Amino acid sequence: MKVTKLLVANRSEIAIRIFRAANELGIKTVAIWAEEDKYALHRFKADESYQVGRGPHLNRDMGPIESYLSIEEAIRVARLSGADAIHPGYGLLSESPEFAEACAAAGIVFIGPRPDTMRKLGNKVAARNLAVEIGVPVVPATDALPDDLDEVKKLAARIGYPLMLKASWGGGGRGMRPITSEKELEAKVLEGRREAEAAFGNGEGYLEKMIQRARHVEVQILGDKQGNIYHLWERDCSVQRRNQKVVERAPAPYLSGAQREKICNLGKKICQHVNYQCAGTVEFLMDMDSGECFFIEVNPRVQV
Repeated sequence: MKVTKLLVANRSEIAIRIFRAANELGIKTVAIWAEEDKYALHRFKADESYQVGRGPHLNRDMGPIESYLSIEEAIRVARLSGADAIHPGYGLLSESPEFAEACAAAGIVFIGPRPDTMRKLGNKVAARNLAVEIGVPVVPATDALPDDLDEVKKLAARIGYPLMLKASWGGGGRGMRPITSEKELEAKVLEGRREAEAAFGNGEGYLEKMIQRARHVEVQILGDKQGNIYHLWERDCSVQRRNQKVVERAPAPYLSGAQREKICNLGKKICQHVNYQCAGTVEFLMDMDSGECFFIEVNPRVQV
């Protein structure tokens, strides 16, 4: 199917990047904007723009994040504008299998992985379990944390401090917290849940053993609809601030040829197992003391 008009279900810089790419391909573009973004640049960079989260079709006004997380609003605007495809960008609805399914039900092309792939890889706990199943090494971690904080304390003690709290859904460091002792546990788990809920609409998280001397290595993956998986080599993403990457270097200068080949092939192995389609990133931690690399997660979306 040839895409002629593209709605970007996102805002700000990522929306503008996608508009630019679409313009180069001769594709018309549609922006959505919340009330708080009525003067935002992305609204004016598209060929058409529509407000979400406000209007007579709703029985109440939505807040800014809620407006962009509303599947119904994105589908409404796509139909209203005549868009035949939706690009979710990153963050917000980009890793929502329900959004991909809603696009399919509405006859709209979703530019991203299939819903079943998102469920297997977008949820970090499920992705870890898949990695274990196919023999890819992982960092010791819990399953999704229960609501009972006493149970959370038991699980944390079983893994051993220091720990890293991570959100099961989404990325960008949202919901992530280092936890060095039990006295920090309750406050940081609750704080991380609130942040993940606000960012992704889902506060689920898990605990992972913290590797003290680690390098963060990512492998860029592309999958086509013929079942082919390609890696575009790796990059080092260890320079971070507040769990957000500041500098990315390619190639990672500390990897030997054998280590580079191994980590790229592990990234391909995970994506081949689920017949991955579209762009994606497979993330690893490398223990600089042992030289071992461990799978941590997959971002089933365009790279931030």
